[in-house]
Amino acid sequence: MKSDLNFYKKISKNSLPLTDLLKDESLFSSVPKNWSIVVTDIENSTAAVANGFHNDVNLCATGSIITVLNTIKTVNKKIEIPYFFGGDGSTFIIPNTILTPVLEALNNYSQHIKNTLNLNLRVGHLELEKVYNNNVTLRITKLRHNKYLTTPVVLGNGIKYAENVIKDNFKASHGDTSVLTLNLEGMECRWDEIYPSQTEKKVICLLVNCNDEKKQAEIYGTIMNEINYVFGDLNNRNPITALKLRLNTSIEKIKKEMHVKLGKNKTSYLLNNWLITIFGKYYFKLFKAGKRYVYKVSQLSDTIMLDGSINTVISGTNKQVSRLQILLDDLESNNKIIYGLHTTHASIMSCYIQDRKEKHIHFVDGTEGGYTSAAIMFKEKLKNRNFN
Repeated sequence: MKSDLNFYKKISKNSLPLTDLLKDESLFSSVPKNWSIVVTDIENSTAAVANGFHNDVNLCATGSIITVLNTIKTVNKKIEIPYFFGGDGSTFIIPNTILTPVLEALNNYSQHIKNTLNLNLRVGHLELEKVYNNNVTLRITKLRHNKYLTTPVVLGNGIKYAENVIKDNFKASHGDTSVLTLNLEGMECRWDEIYPSQTEKKVICLLVNCNDEKKQAEIYGTIMNEINYVFGDLNNRNPITALKLRLNTSIEKIKKEMHVKLGKNKTSYLLNNWLITIFGKYYFKLFKAGKRYVYKVSQLSDTIMLDGSINTVISGTNKQVSRLQILLDDLESNNKIIYGLHTTHASIMSCYIQDRKEKHIHFVDGTEGGYTSAAIMFKEKLKNRNFN
């Protein structure tokens, strides 16, 4: 049905606080059964991070999002889809009518990543109809965080169920490298590590899962209330602030971007973008338009994601983290949640720039593994938990 193609586009943007949004489940809609969940995941990402390749892992995950969004633009510019950045992979919910070109593009991108970064990006999908046949739900809405940034909010275990099924059945990607077509237009990764606004603050990557679909809204609302109370609102706890954004003007940084984006050396690309980056360093400091762009970067940084779990990157002190953990430990000891947490010194960011006015999005993770390290803690607890 044509209306299904526009399902996500037609969902209203809710400007109320997330805690209030979670109280009103009438604002959530079930995703049509003729849509699919598509998952990309970097095999052995934990080892890659441990070996110092966290930036490569992050950039690879960002590239999978850019690949999908650019592919959809060439197929049908009017289609909008929800997507989720996970540090070492990404997840999409897309209509089945565009599933084939999206999977082809991702499989080609996977081959490209294997050739350029020597990482194995696995690609898989599961139809929503199969998810629903297992008595799992997937309800979605939109949250407008500020004037510039709107993100999807999901309740239900649909994505988690699909990810588990897909990850248990991953097959090697077989793109045809002889006719490899890539569209990574808009990929950029030129920001240096981003330190919190105050020296005593750290960057915290937090994953929280409530397995009980009926209690998710209430429990996540309770946790978000506590986060707001302890760390402040989204702006106050945002690890990305305009004052701390610094461009990395090294040739190596541009080379890495070029390598992933083009898969080859191109002197003109290297020189042009290096000069643009050096100019940008002064443009962002001295010009009104530059300062405006840097402010928008902080507003368009994706630091909170609800895909049936809470995934967020925040800045705060050790004292604030300990205070939040009192609630988290209490909920966990009562078998209501499992959480993973990683504390580090800075954030890293990779970007999708369609234009420099308002069409840009910035994917945020923590250094030293970020979400991947938080997931290690989460998975250890999951192993030891008996859900029955």
